[in-house]
Amino acid sequence: MKQLAIIGPTASGKSDLALELAERCNAYILSIDSLSIYKEIDIASAKPSKEELLHVRHFGINELCPDETFSVTTFIQLYLTCKAQCEADGKNLVIVGGSSFYLKSLLSGLSPTPSISNETKLQAKAMLCNLAKSYKFLYDLDKEYMQDISQNDSYRIEKMLHLYLETGTVPSKYFEQHPPKPTIKSLDIFNIDVEREVLRERIVLRTHTMLKFGLIDEVTSLEKMYGRAPKSMKAIGIIEVLEYLDGLTCKGEMIESIITHTAQLAKRQQTFNNNQFENILHVRREELLQKII
Repeated sequence: MKQLAIIGPTASGKSDLALELAERCNAYILSIDSLSIYKEIDIASAKPSKEELLHVRHFGINELCPDETFSVTTFIQLYLTCKAQCEADGKNLVIVGGSSFYLKSLLSGLSPTPSISNETKLQAKAMLCNLAKSYKFLYDLDKEYMQDISQNDSYRIEKMLHLYLETGTVPSKYFEQHPPKPTIKSLDIFNIDVEREVLRERIVLRTHTMLKFGLIDEVTSLEKMYGRAPKSMKAIGIIEVLEYLDGLTCKGEMIESIITHTAQLAKRQQTFNNNQFENILHVRREELLQKII
């Protein structure tokens, strides 16, 4: 089985390229996108159409309900499932998406974590009623590790509380004793290089296309079903529509806000991709198929 990854900023055309590549190379596709993983979030995530999903088998799309949570381990398990299916079916694998953090985790690996008892979970839950106090508790124990975690990062604070309360070992020492093991040892990674002006035009076009196909109605339906608490409801394209529905912005301001926030995300993605991967090949979209095939 051959495998490769296509990464790049949002709206750079990764999904279309992956579909064409998968068809030519007899491959399945694994999506590493933090929004496409949710069912029912179709327009806001700009996921492939139902026809495209039927044409080439995808993993990592429509896996969870919008009120479910996931972590890096979710994507690692999806990769292992996808890889096994590719090997069973004689397929190659194309990994594609804008959430390159998950690809980095596949390459760098995760430290194994212990099973957490119900007693520990209940103790941590009680402590987390005061998030600031919980953070200070961990910070005083292990400044080295906690200084890189935000005081408002409730998810990671909870995980570190679980780890310490269950093992009695501070995070930095635990991870030193249990180093990460890569899930993928080597991988060809292609980063789509797009000029800023071209990317801006693509973001504007995608934003207007999302609205044309019913973004506002989709967000309205999602809010009725799941409320605003789930993390998925705070994604770009959703949060701006909610502000519009609340009367905080007019439609034009909503559109401009989506475009601006998407462009800011694209810049962060480009910075991450440029700094976090070794032996990455930067290519223009139109050149990529020629280099791979």
